[in-house]
Amino acid sequence: MEVNRFLSSKNNERENALENRLRPQGFTEFIGQKRVVENIHIMVKSANIRNQAMDHCLLSGPPGLGKTSLAMLISKSLGSELHLISGPAIEKKGDLAAILTNLQPRDVLFIDEIHRMHISVEEILYSAMEDYRLDIVIGQGPSARTMQIEVAPFTLIGATTKSGLLSNPLRTRFMGSLHFDYYQPNELAEIVNINAKKLGIGLEQEAGLQIAKCSRGTPRIANRVLRRVRDFALVDGESEINEEKVFKSLNLMEIDKSGLDRMDRKILKVIFDYYGGGPVGIEALCATLGEERSTVEDVFEPYLLKEGYLIRTPRGRELSDKGREHISLS
Repeated sequence: MEVNRFLSSKNNERENALENRLRPQGFTEFIGQKRVVENIHIMVKSANIRNQAMDHCLLSGPPGLGKTSLAMLISKSLGSELHLISGPAIEKKGDLAAILTNLQPRDVLFIDEIHRMHISVEEILYSAMEDYRLDIVIGQGPSARTMQIEVAPFTLIGATTKSGLLSNPLRTRFMGSLHFDYYQPNELAEIVNINAKKLGIGLEQEAGLQIAKCSRGTPRIANRVLRRVRDFALVDGESEINEEKVFKSLNLMEIDKSGLDRMDRKILKVIFDYYGGGPVGIEALCATLGEERSTVEDVFEPYLLKEGYLIRTPRGRELSDKGREHISLS
């Protein structure tokens, strides 16, 4: 299976530092997701007026659309500390209990991939979210007893790419449930132009729009493409990125003008060449590609389906007219 894919969501420390540098520093700088930002802004203002913790909020949507960035802005606007943790990293009840008891009043706890928390760990959150207390069971059998520990009023922000996997008891305890949609090219172009200035390099308007068009509607990918194009420009001794430089860079990265990379095109080509355009069962397709089913369904397919290159039918995956046309052109 391929690793270190350019469009992978896995980041190393250097990537995280660079992405933090490019994150919006205020609500006015947060481009797109207008409905989500307006709701959050009202919730923050209300919490500041009441001088209380903001209501718990669930942010859902595909990765890379700004859920973590928005959590950082919420914490900054509340004047509180942000605690970041990943759901799968919380393995025991004691781990979560330790985190909750160390929170200060009005702190923000951000749990990424919250749907991947174990149900036994998740249960601790129920009383903590509603009554700001922990109900800890000590012992077993007839001698078991419950101990209550008070926690400071806090705000829980849960982020998930699969909101349907959240248990109903947890989902209903969030006062706000907001969904992130993919960005439009003009919104991404605006983000790219702002971040090009932060990186200290010039960017022609058409070049910024072309980067936006091949970024899959995702700011994280747009920023990565921008940084790679910036690298190519600097190596060539240029201080400004033009459209020609973008096309040259995308070609070296094996990304086409539609934002499809080599693996995306391979999926379309395999369905076209081996299965006559489909339909083909997912197991047969994965066996031919040499990829795990979860990788194909979670990493590659969503964008191909969203953009209409693939059609998912009861009999399997099938190329759409758009997919067939893309294969013939490439």
